[in-house]
Amino acid sequence: MTDPILVERRGHVALLTLNRPDTRNALSGEAMFTAFEQTFADLNADLNVRVAILTGAGSAFCSGGNVAEMRDRTGMFAGPPEEIAQRYRDGIQRIPRAFEALQVPIIAAVNGPAIGAGNDLACMCDLRIASSAARFAESFVKVGIVPGDGGCWLLPRVIGHARAAEMAFTGDAIDAEEALRIGLVSRVVAPEALLDEALRLAGRIAANPPQVLRWTRQLLQQARTSTLDEALNSAGRLQGLAHHTADHAEAVAAFFEKRAPRFTGDAA
Repeated sequence: MTDPILVERRGHVALLTLNRPDTRNALSGEAMFTAFEQTFADLNADLNVRVAILTGAGSAFCSGGNVAEMRDRTGMFAGPPEEIAQRYRDGIQRIPRAFEALQVPIIAAVNGPAIGAGNDLACMCDLRIASSAARFAESFVKVGIVPGDGGCWLLPRVIGHARAAEMAFTGDAIDAEEALRIGLVSRVVAPEALLDEALRLAGRIAANPPQVLRWTRQLLQQARTSTLDEALNSAGRLQGLAHHTADHAEAVAAFFEKRAPRFTGDAA
């Protein structure tokens, strides 16, 4: 069996490619769920990785759930309601939890349709760049189900409640330009330019201190659910650590010497 996620290193950037083009990169099966967990654990452990890019093989970014399995009531859709709920917890819901535990910034390079759980997968990333061929839909209602992967938590945090409600209640697809207009993606480029654009953005991110990038992502993730006081306490604790890193000293020295800094991630 082919690897569900291909991993390629481009310097300090990890390029992750969903590798199930035969299912339009559907998010189903134990191998796919485990691949997200293991891939992200490997990225967390590799301090040379400063940023990741997620894209899809073939013509789709991610088609969401496997509708054939829904029809046949097999896989995670088999059994009575209580068993299905448990399979969601033990299955696809492991993916947003893996994203929550990821320490490095991650960019979605949406090369084609991002439908249902595929739309939510893009929302799990910190940033989204779309090919002009991309389409987005929170389409669960179209097949008579709810966003079981956390979409009702994720999507409003990206585009706001009202727009998220419109996408979730109608299930209608939007094109890349509409996604740009409502803030679902930050830019739209020609299909042939997508990966280069994502790598350029990743390069700008990777030029910064690696440990500080990880701490900044941690603060952004925590801020989704924390109070202001909790956020300030976390920021103060990590700021104290940041002031004692070698990269902070290097950044300050480079500022006064009017040169580009050289970050290593080493402790002070």
